[in-house]
Amino acid sequence: MAEHPDIALIHRAFDAWTKGDMETVGSLMTADCTHHSPGHSQISGHFKGRDNILAMYRKMFELTGGEMRVELDSITVDGRGHAVLANKFYATHGDRGIEMKGALIFTIMDGKVTDIDECVADIEQSDAFWGQAAA
Repeated sequence: MAEHPDIALIHRAFDAWTKGDMETVGSLMTADCTHHSPGHSQISGHFKGRDNILAMYRKMFELTGGEMRVELDSITVDGRGHAVLANKFYATHGDRGIEMKGALIFTIMDGKVTDIDECVADIEQSDAFWGQAAA
């Protein structure tokens, strides 16, 4: 059985993200894509537009000095333009470390990601790790 095209798209995006290949990641999103990141940290909020999303991803790599990795657990699709990527995230930031389960819920239209909704196992721990957003 062939891999569902939405699973293939999310695999490609995940592989590019883990390599820091933001050009490929960006090419898989619509220009007006939105990423919703929970909490009240430096990387929390509603990032509207591919460039703003990619800037947030670059900030994640910057804050961790590249010392982060994500292990893919599964990708599940509904065949109606939704995909859920379950993962485990590991990173260091200054003297802090984090290991946390999470998920990304993607909306896909015409072979591109239009919306990403992020969930984390512990929002307070995530906020403490990433640090408070600037006032």
